[in-house]
Amino acid sequence: MELLLKITSLLKEIKEAKISSQEELEKFRLKFISRKGVIPDLFEDFKKVDGDKKKDTGKALNELKVLAEKKFHETADQFKNNGQPNVSKGEDLSLPPVQNTLGSIHPVSSTKFRIIEIFERIGFNVSDGPEIEDDWHNFTALNFPENHPAREMQDTFFITRNPDIALRTHTSSVQVRVMESQKPPIRTLSPGRVYRNEAISARAHVFFHQMEGLYVDHNVSFSDLKNTLYYFAREMFGKDTSVRFKPSFFPFTEPSAEIDISCLLCHGEGCSICKHTGWVEIGGAGMVDPNVLQNCNIDPGEYTGFAFGMGIERIALLKYQINDIRLFTENDVRFLRQFTGAY
Repeated sequence: MELLLKITSLLKEIKEAKISSQEELEKFRLKFISRKGVIPDLFEDFKKVDGDKKKDTGKALNELKVLAEKKFHETADQFKNNGQPNVSKGEDLSLPPVQNTLGSIHPVSSTKFRIIEIFERIGFNVSDGPEIEDDWHNFTALNFPENHPAREMQDTFFITRNPDIALRTHTSSVQVRVMESQKPPIRTLSPGRVYRNEAISARAHVFFHQMEGLYVDHNVSFSDLKNTLYYFAREMFGKDTSVRFKPSFFPFTEPSAEIDISCLLCHGEGCSICKHTGWVEIGGAGMVDPNVLQNCNIDPGEYTGFAFGMGIERIALLKYQINDIRLFTENDVRFLRQFTGAY
């Protein structure tokens, strides 16, 4: 029997099929829908059809497959609804309200808003930029040498094997864009998500949020940087918070320093969170390297500036005394409900 005639006969059989029970529905599935049914066999036979008949035969075969699947699913839905059509029911206004259904601000968002609020009081505005960045804005303009480890695959997520395009590893790239497009004085914050190719643990993740600040103007000094961060730490963590600066190195600042605050949990006495030192690092800072200013077409002989950066999750961990950064991204409602009204 010619394949097209078989298809026509089966089309008629499907249209006229009466399915009145789950058993008959299963028989229909086995005959037409399953991998061992007649339709998959027809597709095998279709490979042998002559070229001049392939178009009409293929069209009829696809129609048969669609019809069989449609009939099966529609009938199955009817059985699920006890043979009744789907009818949307109106809400019963007499039912008691469900408690605790209101959402809350995520602790990371709450912390971000609080940091912005503190720095806006002293004249900082907020800047944004793309999360997929090119090499110039993410590395080269920030004075990263070509052989710097951060350029390697173990630290950076490159896009489509293109060494010039990557997920940004810090929001310093936004600062470069601001300096390229604006003339000093510049006083800006750059909050946003960043990506690092790291092992996920209680203290690290492959993506997290940073808040970076930049101030460029005439006669900006390291003393200005220190007083700005003293102000932030005491507004964020309390007036009794102590701050210390440790010498460090970052390609885009010189001199550079790490920022530590006295541990909020043990108040400087030593605990597992501060590794029994009494101090917890919250970020890095320094004076903007003259090479970075020059790369952004700002005259380093006329202007100076400072920059700082901190992980928003790190600040949130300290603020809310949380011991695992993974909790922020697991969407556990039990965890998130603790922060209702946190901001």
